[in-house]
Amino acid sequence: MVKRKVSPTLIGAFVVGGLALVAAAIIAIAGNEVFSRKERAVMYFNGSIYGLQVGAPVVFRGVRVGSVVAIDVVYDKDTDTYSIPVVAELERNVLRGLGGGRKNGAGGDSGPPLPALVERGLRAQLSMQSLLTGLLYVDLDLRSDQAASLRGTRMDAVEIPTSTTTIQNLKDQLDGMDFGRLADDLSAVAASARAITGGPEIKAALADLAQISGSVRRLSARMEQRLDPLANDTKRTLDRMGAAADDVRATAQQFGQSSQRMSALMAPDSPLVQDLHRSAEEVARTAESLRQFASPDSALMHNAERALQDVSRASRALRELAELLERQPEAVIRGRPENK
Repeated sequence: MVKRKVSPTLIGAFVVGGLALVAAAIIAIAGNEVFSRKERAVMYFNGSIYGLQVGAPVVFRGVRVGSVVAIDVVYDKDTDTYSIPVVAELERNVLRGLGGGRKNGAGGDSGPPLPALVERGLRAQLSMQSLLTGLLYVDLDLRSDQAASLRGTRMDAVEIPTSTTTIQNLKDQLDGMDFGRLADDLSAVAASARAITGGPEIKAALADLAQISGSVRRLSARMEQRLDPLANDTKRTLDRMGAAADDVRATAQQFGQSSQRMSALMAPDSPLVQDLHRSAEEVARTAESLRQFASPDSALMHNAERALQDVSRASRALRELAELLERQPEAVIRGRPENK
């Protein structure tokens, strides 16, 4: 059997191909993280961070900019408190895209991008990824309205100030409440309420209330008995008022018709008005005739004056005759004596 000699070129090509596959797998698994530049940041939290794990995402307004790489616990002797520094690695290129780094005239960076964002108000707080799992993540945002206090205890990372969430503030307020004293106060209030409700005044008030309720029920029954006749009377009265209203409407209609007829009679061109005009003219002519007859120089007045004179002479002669008969009654037989 003839043995074939292995070619060194083929072996070298195989080794190079294997290394290329390994490099491609590393790049595919790790992505650009292997070759990207990182910037370390530290954030100090005072409360509990249960649910935050190494590898948790660090997010800026929904965009992942890094991940948590270390979580520690530090004791401060001066204040007798514990603080939890959380170290994260952030993508420098992503931070520069947020406006944290400025470029100089030559096209290079004028400085690290993260301190510039901190000066603009970059703050960190914990938020929940899911209510089911309870896992937390670090939420970064520009919150310039919140006060910032830097500790400056680490030189290998840029410190990002932290702010508490609403839930943490509520938890701190609940932790500061004295629930034992609150329970004692509630017990005292309950005891006072029991003493008041079990006292004689409350019993008397309840008895009075029962009597008042009974009186109200009896009064309601009486009112119900009296309301039915009253309602019937009211209905009859309303019916009568309706009938009277109908009569008033009929009278008003008749009055309207009479007014229309009167208006027609009193019209300037109506026969009645024309007859009245003719009668007035005749009365005026009669009055004028009477004025003419009654004037001093009219024949009627002259005749009347002569008639009055004749009557006056006749009355004077009668008066003389009467005087003569009174003096000489025998003159009726003998006649009037002759004057000598």
